[in-house]
Amino acid sequence: MQSFRPEDLDDDILTDLLEEINELYEASEQTLMELELQPEDNELQRALFRSIHTIKGDLGLVNFTPMIPLLQHVEDLLDYLRKGQIKYTSTMSDLVLLTMDRVKLFVEACSQAGQAKYDAELYKLLAKQLSRIKPENGPEHEKLLTESVLLLDPSLDAAPKSEAAEESAQQSAEQALSHIGLTADTEDAEHKDILFFRELMEPVERRSKYWQGRGDRIARLALFLNKMRGSPVEPNQLAVACYVHDFGMAFMPLRVLHKVEPLEQNEFNLMRSHVYKSARLLEHLDQWNEARRIVIQHHERMDGSGYPLGIKGEDICEGAKLLAIIDTFDALTHSRAHQGHHKRPKKRAVMEINKVADSQFCPHWIKVFNKAMANLLLRQGE
Repeated sequence: MQSFRPEDLDDDILTDLLEEINELYEASEQTLMELELQPEDNELQRALFRSIHTIKGDLGLVNFTPMIPLLQHVEDLLDYLRKGQIKYTSTMSDLVLLTMDRVKLFVEACSQAGQAKYDAELYKLLAKQLSRIKPENGPEHEKLLTESVLLLDPSLDAAPKSEAAEESAQQSAEQALSHIGLTADTEDAEHKDILFFRELMEPVERRSKYWQGRGDRIARLALFLNKMRGSPVEPNQLAVACYVHDFGMAFMPLRVLHKVEPLEQNEFNLMRSHVYKSARLLEHLDQWNEARRIVIQHHERMDGSGYPLGIKGEDICEGAKLLAIIDTFDALTHSRAHQGHHKRPKKRAVMEINKVADSQFCPHWIKVFNKAMANLLLRQGE
């Protein structure tokens, strides 16, 4: 790591610079969301190019030199795009977002602490990688973009990291249980049930390399969002639903769970049946009726396009509306077998969820989710 200290600059200049970068950052996020729907729209492509070009120019005016070569290569990439010489992809969007995150954090550090740390070797490697993307080597673009994105955010690498994963899973468990006051030696009957369901899911999660720690992650975030909104969903019921909603996946053939190619219709129907299998786990436990209802409905959508019942709007219980968002977010930010799925950065996943929010997800829970994720991503520097 190297340190960069800017020249003596008036505080007003730094404040104005940060404000403009924030505005361009927000505008670029909106542009990228629209490009997902209209990837061939040249006006959107040009708008994205202008934002990066302006940020690069602003940094040049105040001699924030470490970030300029990286921005130049991203600008070159977007220049190819606006001229129709290369195609827009979601991975390109990830690259732009992650680059702008780095720039924003760099400028904020200079403004607040008078200096910023940066990885000169990383930026040199990125510049070299991006310079290899040319109009004439189209088939290589996605590979080069993916490798560049992984340099900026290595956590997106799908390769297993057993020790780190186990440590992370343990931390997730402790955090998830602490949200509802659980400890391993609790005497409360409902809490004992929750611990039982959590332990029951551990071998289910181990059956697939893509599920490790999923229950804890979902429970932790769902309980946190529920608390932010004043706990409209009874926390114990929500906790049980979070842990058992995918229990039915334990009874799916691994050849289907890990299939890379698109599922055939009978395989798709089989996968959808997991909600009934999961709900049956709670069938004779009357004290968990609300959790069972959440499990049955967590794939329903606000416009009625979900399954298994096709219900919509207010017919869906609050817990299921919340779990639908968290379940989708976790799926987007973690690896899956399907060749059409790639692990997204958290910010990217938030954008994709908001893109379909009007038709699929509850607006009240989306508002809470967005607020929580904005704070989380700010703390994590993503």
